[in-house]
Amino acid sequence: MGPRNAEKLDTNTPTTEQIADYIRETLAQKRVVPGYGHAVLRQTDPRFKAQMEFCQKHFSDDEFVNVIWKVYETAPKILGEKGNIKNPFPNVDAHSGATLLHYGMGEFTFYTVLFGVSRALGVLAWLIWSRALGLPLERPKSETIASLQAIAEKVKAEKVSAN
Repeated sequence: MGPRNAEKLDTNTPTTEQIADYIRETLAQKRVVPGYGHAVLRQTDPRFKAQMEFCQKHFSDDEFVNVIWKVYETAPKILGEKGNIKNPFPNVDAHSGATLLHYGMGEFTFYTVLFGVSRALGVLAWLIWSRALGLPLERPKSETIASLQAIAEKVKAEKVSAN
């Protein structure tokens, strides 16, 4: 749910019932609920919780942040009822947009750029520490799909022969 969905709901402050109806309609249309589910996590993303705590401390009266919290109270229950959704909990993206919007960043297409920059900074920090600690340089190989498939087949064959 984002600011663009406010028109569809005809309000900037939807009720829990409106949110639930919107989520059920989204699922009925075989669409995903943005910000919910994570490929690895099977619980609420700790980064979501950290942003929620930050917002509760610094601007708990923000209208849009409060909508995010209502979605958080509603979405996991509905997604969990589906039975085929492995992770009905929010990831960091479910909150980060509201936090950025609070600070005046309404250029939604730029959010992905910020995500990429934050990842790049993490990799850069790792690189600096590896150099400071004198760790060897890592040079990943350039692999083709065919060579990766051959490696996977070899590992698979080794596991079968070990059993």
